[in-house]
Amino acid sequence: MTRLSLLALSASLIFVTACEPAVTPETTTKPAIASAADIGRRIERLASDEFEGRAPGTPGGQAASQYIADEMKAAGLAPMGDNGTYFQPVELTETEVLPTSSMSINKDGETLMKADQTTNAVYWTKRLAASQTIENSDVVFVGYGVVAPEYGWNDYAGLDVKGKTVVMLVNDPGFATKDETLFKGNAMTYYGRWTYKYEEAGRQGAAAAIVIHETEPASYGWDVVSGSWTGAQYDLVRPDGGASRTILEGWWHKDTAEKLFGAAGLDYATLKSDSVKKGFKPVPMEGLTLNATINQNVKTVESRNVAGGIKGTTYPDEYVLYMAHWDHLGKNENLPGDDKIYNGAVDNATGTASIIEIGEAFVQQGAPERSALFVAVTAEESGLLGSAYYAEDPIVPLEKTVAGINIDAILPLGKTKDMKVIGFGASELEDRLKDVLEPRDMYIVPDDKPEAGYYYRSDHISLAKKGVPMLYSDPGNDHVTNGLTYGEDFGKEYTKERYHKPGDEYDNSWDLSGIEQSTEILFELGYGIANSSDWPNWYEGTEFRALRDEMLK
Repeated sequence: MTRLSLLALSASLIFVTACEPAVTPETTTKPAIASAADIGRRIERLASDEFEGRAPGTPGGQAASQYIADEMKAAGLAPMGDNGTYFQPVELTETEVLPTSSMSINKDGETLMKADQTTNAVYWTKRLAASQTIENSDVVFVGYGVVAPEYGWNDYAGLDVKGKTVVMLVNDPGFATKDETLFKGNAMTYYGRWTYKYEEAGRQGAAAAIVIHETEPASYGWDVVSGSWTGAQYDLVRPDGGASRTILEGWWHKDTAEKLFGAAGLDYATLKSDSVKKGFKPVPMEGLTLNATINQNVKTVESRNVAGGIKGTTYPDEYVLYMAHWDHLGKNENLPGDDKIYNGAVDNATGTASIIEIGEAFVQQGAPERSALFVAVTAEESGLLGSAYYAEDPIVPLEKTVAGINIDAILPLGKTKDMKVIGFGASELEDRLKDVLEPRDMYIVPDDKPEAGYYYRSDHISLAKKGVPMLYSDPGNDHVTNGLTYGEDFGKEYTKERYHKPGDEYDNSWDLSGIEQSTEILFELGYGIANSSDWPNWYEGTEFRALRDEMLK
């Protein structure tokens, strides 16, 4: 027997011994798949003030990752990190813009707007110099800031933006028009993500890149912007020190944008409407210039992914992967009110607690034919950094990773009749999920907000872009007793009142039955794959199929 098989047997024997009175071998049953009480205990601890919002590279984040490792060990999972530990070190840069910094928009020597980092504009830099300046940078509106050859679209066509400030809309033209022939219609493409827009502005040589915030196309309010992009910011250690990015990146509030467009003699609504037409030409914001000084603290910090696993009995080198991010936004002393901690109970103490529970179930149910790996990744909130690091330096070779399941933010809605697949129509994992759901009289629904781009906003995409089939699934909205509207309203309330806010806290009144249900379903899905010999793939015609086919050669 392997050491992990002995661990699995030991865990099962301990459980049976504890469950008095004793039963005969003929009536012995395996332990329950998931325990709402255990899941709730882990969520409550991870979301406690003790860990101060679980920011990477902080004492709270360090303590939270140690707690996760301790829970993995208690669950019977073997360490899968470096040097026989549960940890995969991830080196990050931490930067924080200092109060001595400034960013303003000027015209004819007059200051039209001075960024306050809270209500009108937010800015930062990905470059690692302690101090940087931009002087009298001409401002130009570039529509959606997209260069997409496959869609015949180039918002920078014929424009040299070197040294200039580019201002652009959030999301992409398909969302604005709902035209299914334009990009992907209402569903956001990667071109609609702010991450892409800043990267493209850097490739174009711009000095600064500004995205205009609007709640509907962004899918979150301004408070999410001001809360997420102020305070300490993290990135992977990049060889070029961030030189490929613009000097300044930031957001303007829509009200700010409308005033500045007006000051340049432009109508924001008209230009926004013009921007969805193929062949749109950039428009200089005549007379407007940007001036900025960014002073920042820069340091390198160590964070870590946490990994535990169970070895398979027949195909030990082939792995099923479970992933969830353990980090959140930390603590911000500049927040109004008494509560300064972003506890991140739903996002993503729920997912982290769930993968530990699934790992424990693997151990208790008995080692499967294939191995399983459970990875709680860091720095998701800073740009999917922990999963990106893992994708570049995987613990298990990607060609040996049979499939992956990502769990990110399970609402305490209670049991539902459906499960939601983010990025629906991507891989054969959806067929397997359907097979798990049907005996439960449950069904799959596509993401109800494809325009929000959730498919590009969680850790599964880091491995999907490498070719590994990944499923990102959440409970749906169709509550078993209260119906669809109840579930939809529940999700809306969370997004509006708690998402990326200090209000995302654990509450003992939570109905954990839905989280338990989802945990059991995703266990059954992965355990079934681990006890098979086939290799689920992306559907034909999807963007990642060729990568996987080549990998498996």
